[in-house]
Amino acid sequence: MPETSRFPMAGRVPALCALTAALVVLLALPLYVSAFWLNMGLFAMAAAVGAIGLTILLGAAGQLSLGHAFFVAVGAYGYAFLAGESGGGVSGLGLPPLLAAVLAVLLAGVCGLLFSPVSSRLRGIYLGIASLGLVFLGHHLLQNMKPVTGGFEGRTVVPMSIGGFSFSDQADVTVLGVPFGAAESQWYLFLVVTVGAALLGRNVLRGRPGRALRLMKDSEIGASAMGVDIRRTKAAVFVLSSMYAGAAGVLTALAFQRTVPDYFSLHLSVNYLVMVILGGLGSVGGAIAGSVFVVTLPLLFSRYADSLPFVTGAGGQGLDASTAAQFVYGAVVIVAVIVQPGGLAALAGAVRPLRSRRPAAAATP
Repeated sequence: MPETSRFPMAGRVPALCALTAALVVLLALPLYVSAFWLNMGLFAMAAAVGAIGLTILLGAAGQLSLGHAFFVAVGAYGYAFLAGESGGGVSGLGLPPLLAAVLAVLLAGVCGLLFSPVSSRLRGIYLGIASLGLVFLGHHLLQNMKPVTGGFEGRTVVPMSIGGFSFSDQADVTVLGVPFGAAESQWYLFLVVTVGAALLGRNVLRGRPGRALRLMKDSEIGASAMGVDIRRTKAAVFVLSSMYAGAAGVLTALAFQRTVPDYFSLHLSVNYLVMVILGGLGSVGGAIAGSVFVVTLPLLFSRYADSLPFVTGAGGQGLDASTAAQFVYGAVVIVAVIVQPGGLAALAGAVRPLRSRRPAAAATP
């Protein structure tokens, strides 16, 4: 009998050790790295939350959505309006930030529920085209509902505050000689939300809902014969994905400290598709890895533009960093689809058996 079957936990020890080490590193990062790297991590974690929601919708249920940017905008502007005060040409309710964040996520879920009669009747490219209209509608509303959104110039965002502690530069906190400003304190807030979103997504995909979604993706007739309510399941997964996008919007607003309409365009929806395709459809870990790659690459290109060939900084004569990054991850997506359709998650899965066979091969005389 193989040793791993006699001791089921033995095979998980390396993974648990790696996960523990990764968490320790993530917890210690604010003490050692600069605000640039922390801010880059904040944007990556915000995108990861939205990508997890999209990979459940697209990867597990097979429901293509190009309207993810709309629900991210609902979360961002919903938080800005609910937590913000009236003044400066915009209105706000002035609610406690934590309550405003929860209500903004629920508001995104309500918007997803309102769209669910459409999403429950369509699939594939037809749903993608229908959801595309949400992005154009949302962009029009964001530019014209000035009392709520601030119009073209956007509006400022109130920092998160929990129990009297403000996640901003106003927090007078020093840890091991490191002053904790907005980036350092928000790092732990974003980390908690991202880990919670990942655990929830993993449980959904590995539990009974995930099995129903995969059955529905493979064959709606077969899933219906197995007792799955197709329309209800499609509506439920769209609402769940919308709430993930709303949470990503709240985090994005907190990271930017400002909301502007142009950020929530079709380009953002395409970026989310790239994240989940590159990471591996239906994989929570793949969605996180894909979002980190897509978010950090333009920022790294911009920071090191002077050291990279054919790339220039803002205002330079040549290929700007953002465009160069899009070319790179566009090429990577094409290569990944051809060589490794399962994305980064499948690549990690292919490496794992090789590592597990290595000791046995070494022990063979």
